[in-house]
Amino acid sequence: MSLHAFLYGARVSSTLDSPPVPVPVPVPAFDSARTAPRRRTRVLALPEARWALLATAAFLLALPLHVGHAPGWTYGPLYAIAYLAGGWEPALAGLRALRGKTLDVDLLMIVAALGAAAIGQVLDGALLIVIFATSGVLEALATARTADSVRGLLDLAPATATRVTADGEESVPVSRLCVGDELLIRPGERIGADGRVLDGTSEADQATITGEPLPVLKTPGDEVFAGTLNGTGALRVRVERDPADSVIARIVTLVEEASRTKAPTQLFIEKIEQRYAVGVVAATLTVFAVPLAFGADLTGALLRAMTFMIVASPCAVVLATMPPLLSAIATAGRHGVLVKSALAMERLGEIDTAALDKTGTLTEGAPEVTAVRPATGSGLDEDALLALAAAAEHPSEHPLARAIVAAARTRDLRLAPARDFAAKPGHGVTATIDGRFVTVGRPDSGPDTDADTDTDVNTDTDVESGTVVRVERDGALVGTLVLADRPRADAAETAAGLTALTGTSPVLLTGDNPRAAAQVATTTGITDVRASLLPEDKVTAVRELQRAGRKVLFVGDGVNDAPALAAAHSGIAMGRAGSDLALETADAVVVRDELAAIPAVVRLSRAARRLVVQNLLVAGTFITVLVLWDLLGHLPLPLGVAGHEGSTVLVGLNGLRLLRESAWRLRESAWRRPDGGRPRAL
Repeated sequence: MSLHAFLYGARVSSTLDSPPVPVPVPVPAFDSARTAPRRRTRVLALPEARWALLATAAFLLALPLHVGHAPGWTYGPLYAIAYLAGGWEPALAGLRALRGKTLDVDLLMIVAALGAAAIGQVLDGALLIVIFATSGVLEALATARTADSVRGLLDLAPATATRVTADGEESVPVSRLCVGDELLIRPGERIGADGRVLDGTSEADQATITGEPLPVLKTPGDEVFAGTLNGTGALRVRVERDPADSVIARIVTLVEEASRTKAPTQLFIEKIEQRYAVGVVAATLTVFAVPLAFGADLTGALLRAMTFMIVASPCAVVLATMPPLLSAIATAGRHGVLVKSALAMERLGEIDTAALDKTGTLTEGAPEVTAVRPATGSGLDEDALLALAAAAEHPSEHPLARAIVAAARTRDLRLAPARDFAAKPGHGVTATIDGRFVTVGRPDSGPDTDADTDTDVNTDTDVESGTVVRVERDGALVGTLVLADRPRADAAETAAGLTALTGTSPVLLTGDNPRAAAQVATTTGITDVRASLLPEDKVTAVRELQRAGRKVLFVGDGVNDAPALAAAHSGIAMGRAGSDLALETADAVVVRDELAAIPAVVRLSRAARRLVVQNLLVAGTFITVLVLWDLLGHLPLPLGVAGHEGSTVLVGLNGLRLLRESAWRLRESAWRRPDGGRPRAL
């Protein structure tokens, strides 16, 4: 999967007493997606994947030969390879489980496959082997990828930090830092520990922790977090938390803990598997032993027992669940939603509450110019004001500067060359444009701000729905620009769709400030807003909802969202700019970043769950009838195999209905109650 990260750099800084033509000090670019270094386990690096691939290849080679009535010696060895390659590992695991006095369905499948082969149903047994070998690969891959992401997250924090001592400075491993140590954070460096700024001014990109889309101004007294990236100013920071207890370390712990927690549904299935496996084995032995004890022919008793093993084997039960869910996964994939497993698809349909992140989820995750407002009497129109600001900002790599330049280029405006460019972290930039001194910065960045309060331009950031940038020429205000992280076009539609599906309005959980959160909530129609949340606060909010009996779907995109994605009943990550950890932790990924796909995939999951119930009823009915026939009468082996295979084909075809294009866009009448109330389950 190609993940497009939004790359940007910090402002190029220079001091006020620089030479007339300052030399820019380059600062390493940093990634607004704030992803951890990729450490992805390759699929074929897993032994389960290599064995499953061999089993599948052998089965696919043998199948046409078998169906085409080729000589047995042509496909027999291929089936043997499929049995051995796909079956030895679950068989060994099952035997180990037996030593622990437990019996699982994996071992039962191996026994059923061997039983099928013993009475000539080699193809049936090989298919069972391939199905279970493939499911084992998916489970192993999911486990490995989650572990990769958790390890990669630790790389966000630097290995060393510069500690200030009475004798000067020293570079020490981050693990040796103690509370109270004083650190020097140079421009472009990652902060080594959670702490508080003692001296200096800079901007920190801390979206990995809070989810804020823009760098945050840091001045003495402000809190900083380990793993976040410093801008262009130098900071002196006092360590306030042990590195092992930093926010980034706690994110790792939260993800690991949530990943180890088993869902109640999973525990219930494990109990059923154990009882079913024990029951079938015991029943098969009984079917063989009882007639034999009463003088039945050995061959006849064995044939009846093998017939019982075939008709009681859970092939139809397995296919009752997998085809609908896998078909739903394939259909969702065609429409840009990657659902990672059948279990994940099933859980999506169970949710009754949605919790949404803001930055990068409900919003685009990048600033853009939303308003250009020339001051009265400035002599500039919108294009001239934007061109002037863009010319001054052009040498800068700050996200706001790049957004201004991008807006000017969108309008095909000519940018005059900038001379004597200088930037001051947290305040703005200055440059000489066409011989005139231009300043672009925050409303409170200049000493003459108050003098211009009577100008016909709104500079109150609390009134504006975004970040206000003030533009001055030769010391006089000529206008302002408003930049905002704009809500996605389909954000309101998505919120409405989730409200209709769950019966409750989504909850907005964001690390951004309350004003920005309220603005997005108003735009999207969300009423429950919780802002200024750290990652652990998001987890707490999700768990509070779940303790109240809700099954929560959490949607996010950043590293800071990963713990909540793991803690929620189901999690969906936005894929275009999502962090690796969020993508690996989530149950599903919206690859195309289309928010409207979220309610669509939930509806699809509910349709799949309905087909699963239908298939289980069909499979259960066939198994019950055939088993009773075999026990109470005389079920001919060909008829038993036909009934068993017939039920398997029937439930398989029923599950494939979700491959149709119409399955993605279910009519609203199919999931909304006529009275407008809570939608019924599909």
